[in-house]
Amino acid sequence: MTVDSSATLNRATVVSPSRAGLWWGLLGVAAFSFTVPFTRVAVDGLSPLFIGSGRAVIAAVLAAAALTLTRQRLPRGTQWMRLAVVAGGIVVGFPLLTSFALTTAPASHGAVVIALLPAATAVTAVVRGKERPPLSFWIMAGVGALASVVFASMQGGGIGQLHWSDLLLFGAVVAAAVGYAEGGLLARELGAWQTVSWALMVAAPLMIALTVISAIRRPPTGSPIEWAAFAYLGVVSMFLGFFAWYRGLATGPMAQVSQVQLVQPVLTISWAALLLREQLTWATVLGGVAVVVCAGAAVRVRGRFAPVRPSGCPSYQKGARAAEPPTPGRGSPAGRRTGRACRIRGYGPGPSGRR
Repeated sequence: MTVDSSATLNRATVVSPSRAGLWWGLLGVAAFSFTVPFTRVAVDGLSPLFIGSGRAVIAAVLAAAALTLTRQRLPRGTQWMRLAVVAGGIVVGFPLLTSFALTTAPASHGAVVIALLPAATAVTAVVRGKERPPLSFWIMAGVGALASVVFASMQGGGIGQLHWSDLLLFGAVVAAAVGYAEGGLLARELGAWQTVSWALMVAAPLMIALTVISAIRRPPTGSPIEWAAFAYLGVVSMFLGFFAWYRGLATGPMAQVSQVQLVQPVLTISWAALLLREQLTWATVLGGVAVVVCAGAAVRVRGRFAPVRPSGCPSYQKGARAAEPPTPGRGSPAGRRTGRACRIRGYGPGPSGRR
């Protein structure tokens, strides 16, 4: 292989997976951007406990059907414990905490959750995923988080004084960040939609019990619009949206992909203004533009976020000639998991694939 071709291959290895991850992440963010407004709609007629748990039950039914029809293999060993962490963050923690918080906080104020989540996810990705973003990334991520918080506070009435709903929202940020980072890592082994599906199954017994308890204590009597919002939360926010989001995080780098979520407050507050008639000012519009610019700068930062070639992957891109033979053991369970991780991140067919 010539020097020029080696350079071309190296650029493809670094840039292509990141670009694909960003697009998948952006698709997931678009799906999630309706979550806070639709939760605010649903809590007007349904109890927050029923919404937070019931949406997970809907998603669990869809997950069980998908896993059964496609005959997915069961996770193994420590993967179950890691799935429990994912379930605790995105299935139990974030939905319940935000549902209770939005009983009093307006949807636009709830965008504070999204304003802090990208930075929290980036930190968690560094700790858990052993990614090492350059200093320029942290500078842009910090500026973006600050701009996003200011943007959300301008529309949400300020966050200078903490209320119990703010504490719930901050707890939701931590829960979601942990669930996102661990889920992004697991998606490299199990697959994107498989990860969220198994996490839903792990949490299903608890969420079914909470749904029954909430229905007994306060029988749900929502309007058609409130039920439609609840259905979106269960089908899209709790299930389909994670297909794209975890695929983006798995493709990675997670710290970089997480920054596309900086645009979510902009979308969320736009939907709140359109659907809920919450006030939208020129200052908010300009703040939204600033947030988008910061997000774009953060995701375009160059530098080494993670090892160029994950352990066990062949050192070639799809369509290029292999520089070394694939790792042995391609038929073993470990080989298949490594092969899935290699394919997701764009490093050839991997140990379990075909040339």
